[in-house]
Amino acid sequence: MDTQRLILAMIFFFSLFMLFEAWQRESRGPSAPATVEKKAPEAQSPPVSATPTPTTKLTPPTAADTPVQRAQQPGGEIVRVETDVFSIDIDTVGATLTRAELKQHRGTVDTSRNFVLLERNDGRIYVAQSGLIGEGLPNHNSRFSAAGTEFQLGQGQNQLQVRFEAQGAGGVKLTKIYTFERGSYTIAVTHEVHNGAAAPLEPYAYYQLERDGNPPEGDSKMMPTFTGVAVYTDKEKFQKVSFEDIEKGKTPYARTADEGWIGLVQHYFVTAWIPPQNIGREYFTRRLRENVYSAGVILPLGRIEPGAQVMQQVTLYAGPQDQERLAAIAPGLDLTVDYGWLTIIAAPLFWVLKTLYGWVGNWGVAIILLTVLIKLLFYPLSAASYKSMARMRVLAPKLQRLKEQYGDDRQRMQQAMMELYKTEK
Repeated sequence: MDTQRLILAMIFFFSLFMLFEAWQRESRGPSAPATVEKKAPEAQSPPVSATPTPTTKLTPPTAADTPVQRAQQPGGEIVRVETDVFSIDIDTVGATLTRAELKQHRGTVDTSRNFVLLERNDGRIYVAQSGLIGEGLPNHNSRFSAAGTEFQLGQGQNQLQVRFEAQGAGGVKLTKIYTFERGSYTIAVTHEVHNGAAAPLEPYAYYQLERDGNPPEGDSKMMPTFTGVAVYTDKEKFQKVSFEDIEKGKTPYARTADEGWIGLVQHYFVTAWIPPQNIGREYFTRRLRENVYSAGVILPLGRIEPGAQVMQQVTLYAGPQDQERLAAIAPGLDLTVDYGWLTIIAAPLFWVLKTLYGWVGNWGVAIILLTVLIKLLFYPLSAASYKSMARMRVLAPKLQRLKEQYGDDRQRMQQAMMELYKTEK
């Protein structure tokens, strides 16, 4: 009976935990976008960081030596992109994504505002960068130009492209194209590299996320969640890398592969670079400065003859940890939804909750239905426990009489109690 009560108590408290998680998700979930007064973007001077350098595990290019540190760039112009799910700021210095507001998700602390995933201000840095590796080649410290400062996905328009161009040394030009899709949190990032030099070129491209090591806003100290780097390859599968690991120079993940992705995860949201499959790549993590880290991937662009042009496209996902959506984008991306040691129970339970939500369209009703289903599922165990308790109440007077009859003769009393239990089954 005590074991049954313990099992029922564990189920009850676990159900409460899952209901709290669902309520948390609902409070950040899709809702009407908040009306927020937008101030004119202010130019900022981004901190300069060196571009990553491929190791000898990749075929060394002819022009990918360790880059010379560039001088501090003054703040560039902010290009604002509006879609149905995003409000994006892109700095013309590096054509860097410096802000990503998710219109269909509420803020963690201030629920009157939309949730901001990527951001760069005095207290926080979380940006997406890319560029070319090689001295004098355009990178995330170079100045790009754009055709305008405001772009919007119009009614009836399913796709929006925003182009940035930068000129490098020796006539090399990089065109960076961001392609946004209606209803999608994936952004196609295309690099078009034109070799205007007189000699062939074999550059590398890099795609990285730069972030401070602070927990996300609203992270609970009572129930802390993992915030850090995630890497996935077919060989090593899903692996997490904490900021402490990066600080110590640990790399507990596959450095080179032909598939996979790398990203940064936090509670309910993930940002990830997802290169095409079957292309050699190198994953990296670095400490840039005090409490600021980067994680990314390096890809070869191949040999570019004089006057020729090559194109490379990588997917950037910046959005919620929706398992169905993530599983459809890339293998293993749905594993960023981390339930910890409770995965074996929590994953199917949350799947049932989402299925119920898909039917009724309301999280509150779905939670009530899930609670009823759990009660029904464990009704036989509960009923057996209640019957056992009722029979014990009936036996209580008989047990009391045995105690009075045998007094201090504990052995006789125990024998009589065992016979009584056997008789009453």
